[in-house]
Amino acid sequence: MRLNDALPKEGSKKRRRRLGRGVSAGQGASAGKGMRGQKARSGGSTRPGFEGGQQPLYRRIPKLKHFTVINPRQYTTINVSKLASLPANTEVTLDSLMEAGIITANNGPLKLLGDGELSTPLRVTAAAFTAGARSKIEAAGGTCEVVEKTRG
Repeated sequence: MRLNDALPKEGSKKRRRRLGRGVSAGQGASAGKGMRGQKARSGGSTRPGFEGGQQPLYRRIPKLKHFTVINPRQYTTINVSKLASLPANTEVTLDSLMEAGIITANNGPLKLLGDGELSTPLRVTAAAFTAGARSKIEAAGGTCEVVEKTRG
């Protein structure tokens, strides 16, 4: 047996269609591609994702990891270390901090962050607390009260 003797079994390989070789060949004239148009031309197929000139889906959707938040929550943030200068058992709210001059701008509801140390007990009323801020205020003997956020 030689390499040129290795042939596929008779009838297992179908001969290819010979397009555009006359009506009697079965695929004459338009070669089974219909009448004209982009898909009837040689090499006439569009690339994957092409939508006829419309901005394709893969370019319309947001990129990378995260979608941008349409209406992000804005907080006036302050660290626990800034509250250390206040006297014991003071009522801490956004308005009281503005009056004391600790906060200069109102950027929305008050949120307490947990950076720094606190030793004086305070009664804090805010829209949100981080876990660290809540534990430090309560460890100093103070209380944390969450109020509903008002749209502003």
